[in-house]
Amino acid sequence: MKKILLSGVALLAMTGAVSAATCPAVTVADPMGVAAGAFPQQYELAEFEGLADCTLEISTRDDATIAAYNSQIQGNPDLPPLAERIPSEPLVVAPYEAIGNYGGTLDIISNATEAGTSDMMSIRHVNLVRYSDDLETIVPNVAKSWSWNDDFTQLTFNLREGHKWSDGAPFTSADVKFWYDNLMLDENVIASTKDYALVGGERMTVDTPDATTVVFNLPAPKPGLLSHFANHYAQGFQPKHFLGQFHPAIDPNADANAQAIGFENGYAVISAYFGNSDWMDTATPMLAHPDKVANMPKAASPTLESHIVVAESTEGRHFVPNPYYFKVDTAGNQLPYVNEQDETFVTETEVRVLKLINGEVDYKTQSLQLDMAPLLLENQEKGDFTVSLQPKISFPTFSFNVTDENLEKRELFNNVTFREAMSVAINREEINEVAYFGLGQIQQFVGFSPTPGFIGDDLLQYKTEYDPEGAKAALDSIGFTDQDGDGWRDLPSGAPLVLNIQFATQGTSSKVNELVAQNWADVGVKTTVKEITADEYRSAQSANSLSVGTWEKSQPLAVILGNNELFVPPFENYFAHRTGMLWAEYLESGGERGVQPPDWVNDSIADVNAFQSASPGSAEQGEIGQRMVERLVRELLFIGTVKAVSPVFHRNALVNVPEFKTASYDYYWSYPYRGDQWFLNE
Repeated sequence: MKKILLSGVALLAMTGAVSAATCPAVTVADPMGVAAGAFPQQYELAEFEGLADCTLEISTRDDATIAAYNSQIQGNPDLPPLAERIPSEPLVVAPYEAIGNYGGTLDIISNATEAGTSDMMSIRHVNLVRYSDDLETIVPNVAKSWSWNDDFTQLTFNLREGHKWSDGAPFTSADVKFWYDNLMLDENVIASTKDYALVGGERMTVDTPDATTVVFNLPAPKPGLLSHFANHYAQGFQPKHFLGQFHPAIDPNADANAQAIGFENGYAVISAYFGNSDWMDTATPMLAHPDKVANMPKAASPTLESHIVVAESTEGRHFVPNPYYFKVDTAGNQLPYVNEQDETFVTETEVRVLKLINGEVDYKTQSLQLDMAPLLLENQEKGDFTVSLQPKISFPTFSFNVTDENLEKRELFNNVTFREAMSVAINREEINEVAYFGLGQIQQFVGFSPTPGFIGDDLLQYKTEYDPEGAKAALDSIGFTDQDGDGWRDLPSGAPLVLNIQFATQGTSSKVNELVAQNWADVGVKTTVKEITADEYRSAQSANSLSVGTWEKSQPLAVILGNNELFVPPFENYFAHRTGMLWAEYLESGGERGVQPPDWVNDSIADVNAFQSASPGSAEQGEIGQRMVERLVRELLFIGTVKAVSPVFHRNALVNVPEFKTASYDYYWSYPYRGDQWFLNE
């Protein structure tokens, strides 16, 4: 390996002996007498060198290896020396257990092209900041630092000098502004602007006084904006130098540039690379446009992540290391340690579990349900892997489609007495014992998880008691009775009603759905259960064709401070549990389409926007939060069940994987646990 001396703000090629002391190879397990920095488990370069009284020597894979990987990245130029690839201010990270070895392929399974892929994406993910593994402390990542003004209406990020995209182009503040102004706010790219990109429904502005300074100007306070950048999959930057050539606001020749490579216009090319939402694992041209990709400038858009995709099909995806990645360990090794990542799509639940047991997968959390745990735990020693059961943030909830296309069903589902009856018809004690082995906690859906202090037990336990006789009486009282004597309740018109629970194991356990279906049948509501894929579930939900929704739901306070989706129709995003699709359409169209929601929905929207702008932890915020939750719970739009734990799996050959504090998408799976410093010891 060639080494270069990296000191303070300069990167200098070394041809002779290094006079400064060699830096100690600090790990979390052994800090070697070096004091902690300003943030846990990581340092800025000058900070580390000062605390360790050393000068850090930087090295990477041998030139031939990294050049070979670079040659697989379509459109990348030949590699310059390492000194020209790494920032002059890299992020220095302390590995958990040991300084890693380069090499190997990390094997992961996902459900399908855009189903269950966020688990793997979280391993290579970066954003402006992130949560440390205590899930409380926000730490620098792509951004070197940040600052707020006094009233949380201006957030400034400082980027790293010399940071580059995976194709070697400079990463600057212009890439953040391009992401916000030309992608997030352009309805030709994303039809409806995401709440996290707004403040109380109003747009922010982005200033770029220089190449490394980004200033978000907010129309009202929103302290949770920083938290959003710390835990969300949508990255706050995109490569202007690349995507900008196809955006008409950036390049007047955008359409001509697109037509030269076989697309109708520039927006079509942006869609091919970036998609039509903020989802980061949208299909690349390699899958979406295989007939065009050879003539396109790149097979995938440049990235700042630890790895970049170089092959994609309906079978899976393959990734190689980003030769310009901006992090190093305390021994000076450029991360990531793992050479390649391989993602295989497996649709069948049983096959996924079998692959885990057979040692074909290195890490997995997403889509693992607790009812899979006994088989996994039983095979730990034989399979040489570790399974830990960690608390979940979200938990199974059920909903009824309050904008159902069948008007008689819609009227029934909008009756809160019906929803109350269906809640108390659920035997949550049985669910806990049968599906969760007694490890769960019965709880109503309150939106927030963990529970803030402004939520009392009366709301947490609202309508969670098992009362089948009370449920029957309540259903009778609203005219939902058995009219033809076949043992099943009929709609008031006499038409039969069958509730079809369609579920995906990515979202909820099959056992929970089967038990709830039986509970509802026990009070005379005919209910069927069918497993479908996550893609099928999401498509049906988006088309307003699901009468019953079932998916895990809840978010931590940190997420809700930056994203209001749980309190605004359709009450979550495309990938999660939604209802009231036509309410959302009405609000988005200004009343031109859809169905007008009840007044309480408008109150909910106003409150969550006020909640986000209130001073964090203040009495005012607590009062607003309590009011939000009270309304949410009393309406029972989403019915909670049991919150429990879920498996986290990794092979023992995968080193530097700490024990997760939660098995949750809400802190973005492995993102707080630094997948770029995992390595394979075999």
